[in-house]
Amino acid sequence: MTDHLQPHLDLALRHARSGMTVTPIPRLEIGVGQTTSGTSPCLYRSMICFILQGSKDVTIHDNLLRYDAEQYLVSALDLPLSGQIHDAGHGRPYVAVSLVLDPALLAQIASTMPLIRDADAPGSGIAINPMTPPLRDTLLRLLALLDTPSDVPVLAPMVERELLYRLLQGPQGRLLRHIARPEGALGRIRRAVEWIRENHNTRLRIEALCEASGMSRASLHRHFVALTGLSPIQYQKQIRLQEARQLLLSGERTASDVAFAVGYESASQFSREYLRQFGAPPVRDVRQLRQAVGSPAMH
Repeated sequence: MTDHLQPHLDLALRHARSGMTVTPIPRLEIGVGQTTSGTSPCLYRSMICFILQGSKDVTIHDNLLRYDAEQYLVSALDLPLSGQIHDAGHGRPYVAVSLVLDPALLAQIASTMPLIRDADAPGSGIAINPMTPPLRDTLLRLLALLDTPSDVPVLAPMVERELLYRLLQGPQGRLLRHIARPEGALGRIRRAVEWIRENHNTRLRIEALCEASGMSRASLHRHFVALTGLSPIQYQKQIRLQEARQLLLSGERTASDVAFAVGYESASQFSREYLRQFGAPPVRDVRQLRQAVGSPAMH
């Protein structure tokens, strides 16, 4: 961690507990944890992630991306990935701040900026870029509002707009502009992803997915794989398993009940795929997670 981020870190640790903390600032969360052993499946939402301490490895398209406090990450859509967090050593935890993106707000801000004609589709749904002093300063003012919660309703939207403005000006401005454009390839794939998430427990119908996205079968498959690293069917399986894990963690439902709830027709197939995905059978995996400190889905 650089000294520039010490004030950010102090604020984050003052207002966060171990695991994931939802803050009073809309869509802003703080993750705190220790090094995880090996990579673990996680779901990245459409968001910006700023690491304040430690680092993280993320795998997409079989490519390993590593980022730390010197960079920020942009995720353009909900992405099931494999990740591993690394703390800063000597008992100092991994600390990160994530802001879920609001496409309507991005579009509103982008409409006030000079028109830039981008190529039709970005090459990937995730990107990492260097942190800049203006971004650090704006992020600090956003985090500082946690000390004065009465200021959040008025000032947080203003600071969020500035933060998004800075990001739109940066290297990932193109990717963020695509998020704000529902008619582009990324906007169409975001609609396909939304359809899969809303219908993850039913059989995937490519025709319905084409209709939801407004794309041909060939175009849908090409752009979906390019942006997510997965085919639509693989994506649905990842979402089902992530949802199953959360259901198992949140209640006393049996693995069989959860299997059928997320759309599996066979409990044995569910157990096999769960083991392949998370490295342990459902019951043992959930028991280990409950005993562990921190959160396996941390950004």
